[in-house]
Amino acid sequence: MDITYIIGIILSLSAAFAFINYKFLKLPNTIGVMCVALAFSICLILLEKLGLGNFHDHAASLLGQIDFNKALMEGMLSVLLFAGALHVSTADLARIKWAIASLATVGVVISTFTIGGMAYGLLHLLGFSVDFLYCLLFGALISPTDPIAVLSTLKTAGIRKEIETKIAGESLFNDGVGVVVFVVLLELALSPDTISAGSIALLFFEEAVGGVLFGLLLGWIGIHLIKRIDDYHVEIMISLALVVGGYTLALVMHASGPIAVVVAGLIIGNHGRVHAMSPTTRERLEDFWELLDEILNIVLFVLIGLEILILDFQGSLILAGILCIPLVLAARFIAVGGPITVLRHVFDRDYSDHTVKILVWSGLRGGISVALALTLPQGPERDLLLMMTYVVVIFSIIVQGLTVRRVANRLGN
Repeated sequence: MDITYIIGIILSLSAAFAFINYKFLKLPNTIGVMCVALAFSICLILLEKLGLGNFHDHAASLLGQIDFNKALMEGMLSVLLFAGALHVSTADLARIKWAIASLATVGVVISTFTIGGMAYGLLHLLGFSVDFLYCLLFGALISPTDPIAVLSTLKTAGIRKEIETKIAGESLFNDGVGVVVFVVLLELALSPDTISAGSIALLFFEEAVGGVLFGLLLGWIGIHLIKRIDDYHVEIMISLALVVGGYTLALVMHASGPIAVVVAGLIIGNHGRVHAMSPTTRERLEDFWELLDEILNIVLFVLIGLEILILDFQGSLILAGILCIPLVLAARFIAVGGPITVLRHVFDRDYSDHTVKILVWSGLRGGISVALALTLPQGPERDLLLMMTYVVVIFSIIVQGLTVRRVANRLGN
Protein backbone atom coordinates (compact mmCIF):
# COMPACT_ATOMS: atom_id res chain seq x y z
CA MET A 1 0.00 0.00 0.00
CA ASP A 2 1.32 3.45 -0.94
CA ILE A 3 2.68 5.52 1.96
CA THR A 4 0.63 8.54 0.83
CA TYR A 5 -2.54 6.44 1.10
CA ILE A 6 -1.61 5.30 4.62
CA ILE A 7 -0.79 8.84 5.78
CA GLY A 8 -4.07 10.10 4.31
CA ILE A 9 -6.11 7.48 6.20
CA ILE A 10 -4.32 8.08 9.53
CA LEU A 11 -4.62 11.89 9.27
CA SER A 12 -8.30 11.62 8.32
CA LEU A 13 -9.03 9.30 11.25
CA SER A 14 -7.08 11.60 13.57
CA ALA A 15 -9.11 14.63 12.49
CA ALA A 16 -12.39 12.71 12.83
CA PHE A 17 -11.52 11.39 16.29
CA ALA A 18 -10.37 14.84 17.43
CA PHE A 19 -13.71 16.29 16.25
CA ILE A 20 -15.69 13.60 18.10
CA ASN A 21 -13.72 14.22 21.27
CA TYR A 22 -14.13 17.99 21.05
CA LYS A 23 -17.89 17.82 20.42
CA PHE A 24 -18.89 14.97 22.73
CA LEU A 25 -16.25 13.65 25.14
CA LYS A 26 -14.51 16.97 25.89
CA LEU A 27 -11.45 15.18 27.29
CA PRO A 28 -7.85 16.42 26.87
CA ASN A 29 -7.03 15.99 23.18
CA THR A 30 -4.49 13.19 23.45
CA ILE A 31 -6.49 11.10 25.91
CA GLY A 32 -9.77 11.76 24.13
CA VAL A 33 -8.61 10.73 20.67
CA MET A 34 -7.05 7.59 22.09
CA CYS A 35 -10.35 6.67 23.78
CA VAL A 36 -12.21 7.20 20.49
CA ALA A 37 -9.59 5.15 18.61
CA LEU A 38 -9.92 2.35 21.17
CA ALA A 39 -13.71 2.37 20.82
CA PHE A 40 -13.37 2.35 17.03
CA SER A 41 -10.96 -0.61 17.17
CA ILE A 42 -13.19 -2.58 19.55
CA CYS A 43 -16.18 -2.01 17.24
CA LEU A 44 -14.21 -3.40 14.29
CA ILE A 45 -13.25 -6.46 16.33
CA LEU A 46 -16.87 -7.05 17.38
CA LEU A 47 -18.10 -6.69 13.79
CA GLU A 48 -15.55 -9.31 12.77
CA LYS A 49 -16.71 -11.66 15.54
CA LEU A 50 -20.35 -11.23 14.45
CA GLY A 51 -19.48 -12.04 10.85
CA LEU A 52 -20.57 -8.61 9.62
CA GLY A 53 -17.55 -7.92 7.46
CA ASN A 54 -13.79 -8.03 7.40
CA PHE A 55 -13.20 -4.43 8.52
CA HIS A 56 -10.89 -5.67 11.23
CA ASP A 57 -8.75 -7.59 8.74
CA HIS A 58 -8.38 -4.55 6.49
CA ALA A 59 -7.51 -2.31 9.44
CA ALA A 60 -5.00 -4.82 10.77
CA SER A 61 -3.47 -5.09 7.29
CA LEU A 62 -3.12 -1.31 7.16
CA LEU A 63 -1.49 -1.12 10.59
CA GLY A 64 0.80 -3.99 9.71
CA GLN A 65 2.40 -1.75 7.09
CA ILE A 66 3.14 0.96 9.65
CA ASP A 67 6.35 0.34 11.57
CA PHE A 68 5.23 1.91 14.85
CA ASN A 69 8.74 1.74 16.28
CA LYS A 70 10.29 3.57 13.32
CA ALA A 71 7.42 6.04 13.04
CA LEU A 72 7.87 7.09 16.68
CA MET A 73 11.52 6.48 17.54
CA GLU A 74 12.97 7.68 14.22
CA GLY A 75 10.25 10.13 13.20
CA MET A 76 7.87 11.84 15.58
CA LEU A 77 9.89 11.54 18.79
CA SER A 78 12.50 14.16 17.89
CA VAL A 79 9.87 16.77 17.11
CA LEU A 80 7.77 16.03 20.20
CA LEU A 81 10.75 16.10 22.57
CA PHE A 82 12.09 19.36 21.14
CA ALA A 83 8.65 20.99 21.32
CA GLY A 84 8.32 19.93 24.96
CA ALA A 85 11.84 21.08 25.91
CA LEU A 86 11.29 24.53 24.36
CA HIS A 87 8.95 25.51 27.20
CA VAL A 88 10.96 24.11 30.13
CA SER A 89 13.01 26.63 32.11
CA THR A 90 16.68 25.70 32.56
CA ALA A 91 16.76 27.86 35.69
CA ASP A 92 13.98 25.75 37.21
CA LEU A 93 15.74 22.55 36.15
CA ALA A 94 19.03 23.71 37.67
CA ARG A 95 17.41 24.19 41.08
CA ILE A 96 16.33 20.55 41.21
CA LYS A 97 19.04 19.02 39.00
CA TRP A 98 19.97 16.29 41.50
CA ALA A 99 16.39 15.08 41.82
CA ILE A 100 15.98 14.92 38.05
CA ALA A 101 19.38 13.27 37.52
CA SER A 102 18.73 10.61 40.17
CA LEU A 103 15.21 9.83 38.96
CA ALA A 104 16.25 9.66 35.30
CA THR A 105 19.22 7.34 35.95
CA VAL A 106 19.21 5.48 39.27
CA GLY A 107 15.41 5.52 39.35
CA VAL A 108 15.16 3.86 35.91
CA VAL A 109 17.65 1.13 36.85
CA ILE A 110 15.92 0.44 40.20
CA SER A 111 12.55 0.30 38.46
CA THR A 112 13.85 -2.02 35.73
CA PHE A 113 15.14 -4.63 38.17
CA THR A 114 12.20 -4.26 40.59
CA ILE A 115 9.63 -4.75 37.84
CA GLY A 116 11.69 -7.53 36.27
CA GLY A 117 11.91 -9.46 39.55
CA MET A 118 8.23 -9.05 40.44
CA ALA A 119 7.10 -9.83 36.89
CA TYR A 120 9.20 -13.01 36.90
CA GLY A 121 7.45 -14.23 40.05
CA LEU A 122 3.98 -13.17 38.86
CA LEU A 123 4.29 -14.80 35.43
CA HIS A 124 5.50 -18.09 36.87
CA LEU A 125 2.57 -18.07 39.31
CA LEU A 126 0.28 -17.65 36.29
CA GLY A 127 1.91 -20.60 34.55
CA PHE A 128 4.06 -18.72 32.01
CA SER A 129 7.59 -20.01 31.48
CA VAL A 130 9.46 -16.77 30.78
CA ASP A 131 13.21 -16.28 31.08
CA PHE A 132 14.29 -13.74 33.71
CA LEU A 133 16.06 -11.67 31.04
CA TYR A 134 12.77 -11.12 29.20
CA CYS A 135 11.19 -9.97 32.46
CA LEU A 136 14.02 -7.46 32.78
CA LEU A 137 13.30 -6.34 29.22
CA PHE A 138 9.72 -5.67 30.25
CA GLY A 139 11.03 -3.73 33.24
CA ALA A 140 13.31 -1.65 31.00
CA LEU A 141 10.66 -0.75 28.43
CA ILE A 142 7.93 0.09 30.95
CA SER A 143 10.11 1.99 33.46
CA PRO A 144 10.69 5.30 31.63
CA THR A 145 7.88 7.79 31.97
CA ASP A 146 6.82 8.90 28.51
CA PRO A 147 7.61 12.60 27.93
CA ILE A 148 4.93 12.85 25.26
CA ALA A 149 2.15 11.55 27.50
CA VAL A 150 3.48 13.40 30.56
CA LEU A 151 3.95 16.81 28.95
CA SER A 152 0.56 16.73 27.22
CA THR A 153 -1.12 15.90 30.54
CA LEU A 154 0.80 18.53 32.54
CA LYS A 155 -0.68 21.29 30.36
CA THR A 156 -3.98 20.97 32.22
CA ALA A 157 -2.92 19.21 35.44
CA GLY A 158 -2.59 22.31 37.64
CA ILE A 159 0.31 20.82 39.66
CA ARG A 160 2.58 23.07 41.74
CA LYS A 161 5.43 24.49 39.63
CA GLU A 162 8.33 22.77 41.43
CA ILE A 163 6.76 19.32 41.21
CA GLU A 164 5.68 19.95 37.61
CA THR A 165 9.31 20.74 36.72
CA LYS A 166 10.48 17.50 38.40
CA ILE A 167 7.93 15.50 36.43
CA ALA A 168 8.73 17.21 33.12
CA GLY A 169 12.50 17.09 33.62
CA GLU A 170 12.49 13.43 34.57
CA SER A 171 10.32 12.45 31.62
CA LEU A 172 12.48 14.39 29.14
CA PHE A 173 15.69 12.64 30.17
CA ASN A 174 14.74 9.18 31.47
CA ASP A 175 13.50 7.87 28.12
CA GLY A 176 17.05 8.13 26.73
CA VAL A 177 18.41 6.15 29.69
CA GLY A 178 15.56 3.64 29.47
CA VAL A 179 16.21 3.02 25.77
CA VAL A 180 19.90 2.37 26.46
CA VAL A 181 19.07 -0.10 29.25
CA PHE A 182 16.58 -1.84 26.95
CA VAL A 183 19.09 -2.06 24.08
CA VAL A 184 21.74 -3.58 26.37
CA LEU A 185 19.33 -6.18 27.76
CA LEU A 186 18.01 -7.03 24.29
CA GLU A 187 21.59 -7.55 23.07
CA LEU A 188 22.19 -9.81 26.07
CA ALA A 189 19.10 -11.83 25.18
CA LEU A 190 20.00 -12.19 21.50
CA SER A 191 23.82 -12.35 21.61
CA PRO A 192 25.03 -12.92 25.17
CA ASP A 193 28.61 -13.68 24.07
CA THR A 194 29.13 -10.22 22.52
CA ILE A 195 28.33 -8.19 25.66
CA SER A 196 30.83 -7.40 28.42
CA ALA A 197 30.93 -4.99 31.35
CA GLY A 198 33.29 -2.74 29.38
CA SER A 199 31.04 -2.64 26.31
CA ILE A 200 28.02 -1.80 28.48
CA ALA A 201 29.89 1.06 30.18
CA LEU A 202 31.10 2.34 26.80
CA LEU A 203 27.58 2.19 25.36
CA PHE A 204 26.18 4.20 28.28
CA PHE A 205 28.96 6.77 27.92
CA GLU A 206 28.50 7.11 24.15
CA GLU A 207 24.73 7.38 24.37
CA ALA A 208 24.28 9.60 27.44
CA VAL A 209 27.38 11.82 27.43
CA GLY A 210 27.52 11.85 23.64
CA GLY A 211 23.87 12.87 23.51
CA VAL A 212 24.41 15.78 25.92
CA LEU A 213 27.52 17.05 24.09
CA PHE A 214 25.92 16.73 20.67
CA GLY A 215 22.80 18.50 21.94
CA LEU A 216 24.95 21.38 23.23
CA LEU A 217 26.57 21.61 19.79
CA LEU A 218 23.18 21.61 18.03
CA GLY A 219 21.88 24.33 20.34
CA TRP A 220 25.00 26.45 19.84
CA ILE A 221 24.78 26.11 16.04
CA GLY A 222 21.07 26.95 16.09
CA ILE A 223 21.53 30.11 18.16
CA HIS A 224 24.40 31.40 16.00
CA LEU A 225 22.54 30.76 12.75
CA ILE A 226 19.29 32.33 13.96
CA LYS A 227 21.10 35.36 15.40
CA ARG A 228 22.48 36.26 11.97
CA ILE A 229 19.12 36.62 10.20
CA ASP A 230 15.75 38.21 10.85
CA ASP A 231 13.25 36.21 8.84
CA TYR A 232 11.01 33.93 10.88
CA HIS A 233 10.32 31.63 7.91
CA VAL A 234 14.02 30.78 7.60
CA GLU A 235 14.54 30.66 11.38
CA ILE A 236 11.72 28.16 11.82
CA MET A 237 13.17 26.08 8.98
CA ILE A 238 16.57 26.12 10.73
CA SER A 239 15.03 24.91 13.99
CA LEU A 240 13.20 22.11 12.16
CA ALA A 241 16.36 21.05 10.33
CA LEU A 242 18.34 21.03 13.57
CA VAL A 243 15.76 18.77 15.20
CA VAL A 244 15.13 16.24 12.43
CA GLY A 245 18.62 16.30 10.91
CA GLY A 246 20.36 16.49 14.29
CA TYR A 247 18.35 13.57 15.68
CA THR A 248 19.21 11.43 12.65
CA LEU A 249 22.89 12.36 12.84
CA ALA A 250 22.95 11.55 16.58
CA LEU A 251 21.65 8.05 15.85
CA VAL A 252 24.31 7.58 13.16
CA MET A 253 26.99 8.68 15.67
CA HIS A 254 25.57 6.25 18.30
CA ALA A 255 24.71 9.15 20.61
CA SER A 256 21.30 9.39 22.25
CA GLY A 257 19.01 11.22 19.83
CA PRO A 258 16.34 11.89 22.48
CA ILE A 259 18.86 13.42 24.91
CA ALA A 260 20.45 15.48 22.11
CA VAL A 261 17.20 17.12 20.96
CA VAL A 262 16.08 17.74 24.55
CA VAL A 263 19.35 19.57 25.32
CA ALA A 264 19.10 21.51 22.04
CA GLY A 265 15.49 22.42 22.82
CA LEU A 266 16.41 23.67 26.29
CA ILE A 267 19.20 25.86 24.87
CA ILE A 268 17.16 27.35 22.04
CA GLY A 269 14.04 27.69 24.19
CA ASN A 270 15.86 29.53 26.98
CA HIS A 271 18.88 31.32 25.47
CA GLY A 272 17.91 31.43 21.80
CA ARG A 273 14.56 33.07 22.42
CA VAL A 274 16.11 35.79 24.59
CA HIS A 275 19.37 36.52 22.74
CA ALA A 276 18.84 35.49 19.11
CA MET A 277 15.18 36.08 18.16
CA SER A 278 13.05 39.11 17.48
CA PRO A 279 9.63 39.27 19.20
CA THR A 280 7.95 38.33 15.89
CA THR A 281 10.20 35.30 15.37
CA ARG A 282 9.70 34.22 18.98
CA GLU A 283 5.92 34.30 18.62
CA ARG A 284 5.87 32.57 15.23
CA LEU A 285 8.34 29.87 16.30
CA GLU A 286 6.36 29.09 19.45
CA ASP A 287 3.11 28.90 17.46
CA PHE A 288 4.70 26.61 14.86
CA TRP A 289 6.12 24.14 17.37
CA GLU A 290 2.97 24.18 19.49
CA LEU A 291 0.83 23.34 16.44
CA LEU A 292 3.23 20.64 15.24
CA ASP A 293 3.35 19.19 18.76
CA GLU A 294 -0.44 19.06 19.01
CA ILE A 295 -0.94 17.45 15.59
CA LEU A 296 1.72 14.77 16.11
CA ASN A 297 0.45 14.06 19.63
CA ILE A 298 -3.03 13.40 18.26
CA VAL A 299 -1.71 11.17 15.47
CA LEU A 300 0.48 9.23 17.93
CA PHE A 301 -2.34 8.56 20.39
CA VAL A 302 -4.66 7.53 17.56
CA LEU A 303 -2.03 4.99 16.49
CA ILE A 304 -1.78 3.72 20.08
CA GLY A 305 -5.56 3.28 20.15
CA LEU A 306 -5.54 1.43 16.82
CA GLU A 307 -2.68 -0.89 17.78
CA ILE A 308 -5.21 -3.01 19.69
CA LEU A 309 -6.14 -4.48 16.31
CA ILE A 310 -2.84 -6.37 16.01
CA LEU A 311 -2.74 -7.78 19.56
CA ASP A 312 -3.28 -11.45 20.40
CA PHE A 313 -6.36 -11.43 22.62
CA GLN A 314 -6.10 -14.34 25.02
CA GLY A 315 -7.63 -14.22 28.47
CA SER A 316 -4.41 -15.29 30.18
CA LEU A 317 -2.41 -12.54 28.46
CA ILE A 318 -4.95 -9.88 29.40
CA LEU A 319 -5.00 -11.11 33.01
CA ALA A 320 -1.19 -10.89 33.15
CA GLY A 321 -1.39 -7.31 31.87
CA ILE A 322 -4.02 -6.30 34.44
CA LEU A 323 -2.04 -7.82 37.30
CA CYS A 324 1.06 -5.94 36.13
CA ILE A 325 -0.63 -2.57 36.75
CA PRO A 326 -0.23 -2.58 40.58
CA LEU A 327 3.18 -4.19 40.14
CA VAL A 328 4.42 -1.32 37.95
CA LEU A 329 2.97 1.29 40.32
CA ALA A 330 4.66 -0.38 43.30
CA ALA A 331 7.98 -0.43 41.48
CA ARG A 332 7.52 3.23 40.55
CA PHE A 333 6.96 4.04 44.23
CA ILE A 334 10.20 2.26 45.17
CA ALA A 335 12.20 3.80 42.32
CA VAL A 336 10.98 7.34 43.10
CA GLY A 337 10.80 7.05 46.88
CA GLY A 338 14.37 5.78 47.27
CA PRO A 339 16.21 8.66 45.54
CA ILE A 340 13.87 11.34 46.93
CA THR A 341 14.26 10.00 50.50
CA VAL A 342 18.05 10.00 50.17
CA LEU A 343 18.08 13.55 48.78
CA ARG A 344 15.71 14.74 51.52
CA HIS A 345 17.40 13.19 54.54
CA VAL A 346 21.04 12.77 53.52
CA PHE A 347 21.52 15.87 51.38
CA ASP A 348 18.92 17.98 53.19
CA ARG A 349 16.81 18.81 50.11
CA ASP A 350 13.43 20.38 50.80
CA TYR A 351 10.60 18.35 49.26
CA SER A 352 6.95 18.38 50.24
CA ASP A 353 5.47 15.35 52.02
CA HIS A 354 3.41 14.35 48.99
CA THR A 355 6.11 14.71 46.32
CA VAL A 356 6.64 10.95 45.97
CA LYS A 357 2.92 10.18 45.70
CA ILE A 358 2.39 12.76 42.95
CA LEU A 359 5.51 11.66 41.07
CA VAL A 360 4.28 8.05 41.20
CA TRP A 361 0.79 8.80 39.92
CA SER A 362 1.93 11.29 37.26
CA GLY A 363 4.53 8.88 35.84
CA LEU A 364 2.60 8.02 32.68
CA ARG A 365 3.70 5.38 30.21
CA GLY A 366 3.00 5.84 26.52
CA GLY A 367 4.12 5.31 22.95
CA ILE A 368 7.80 4.77 23.74
CA SER A 369 6.99 1.66 25.79
CA VAL A 370 4.78 0.27 23.01
CA ALA A 371 7.43 1.03 20.38
CA LEU A 372 10.13 -0.78 22.36
CA ALA A 373 7.86 -3.78 22.97
CA LEU A 374 7.27 -4.07 19.22
CA THR A 375 11.03 -4.49 18.65
CA LEU A 376 11.13 -7.72 20.66
CA PRO A 377 11.92 -10.84 18.59
CA GLN A 378 8.99 -12.95 17.43
CA GLY A 379 7.89 -15.65 19.87
CA PRO A 380 5.50 -16.36 22.73
CA GLU A 381 7.39 -13.96 25.02
CA ARG A 382 6.79 -11.11 22.57
CA ASP A 383 3.00 -11.61 22.51
CA LEU A 384 2.89 -11.77 26.30
CA LEU A 385 5.12 -8.74 26.95
CA LEU A 386 3.37 -6.71 24.24
CA MET A 387 -0.04 -7.33 25.81
CA MET A 388 1.31 -6.54 29.29
CA THR A 389 2.85 -3.32 27.98
CA TYR A 390 -0.31 -2.28 26.18
CA VAL A 391 -2.58 -2.85 29.18
CA VAL A 392 -0.27 -0.87 31.49
CA VAL A 393 0.01 1.97 28.93
CA ILE A 394 -3.77 2.21 28.43
CA PHE A 395 -4.39 2.26 32.19
CA SER A 396 -1.63 4.81 32.66
CA ILE A 397 -2.88 7.24 30.03
CA ILE A 398 -6.61 6.99 30.69
CA VAL A 399 -6.88 6.38 34.45
CA GLN A 400 -3.77 8.16 35.72
CA GLY A 401 -3.87 10.86 33.05
CA LEU A 402 -7.48 11.80 33.79
CA THR A 403 -7.09 11.75 37.58
CA VAL A 404 -3.63 13.26 38.17
CA ARG A 405 -5.09 16.74 38.65
CA ARG A 406 -7.63 15.45 41.16
CA VAL A 407 -4.94 13.54 43.05
CA ALA A 408 -2.68 16.61 43.16
CA ASN A 409 -5.52 18.84 44.39
CA ARG A 410 -6.51 16.33 47.08
CA LEU A 411 -2.92 16.20 48.32
CA GLY A 412 -2.78 19.99 48.38
CA ASN A 413 -0.18 20.46 45.62
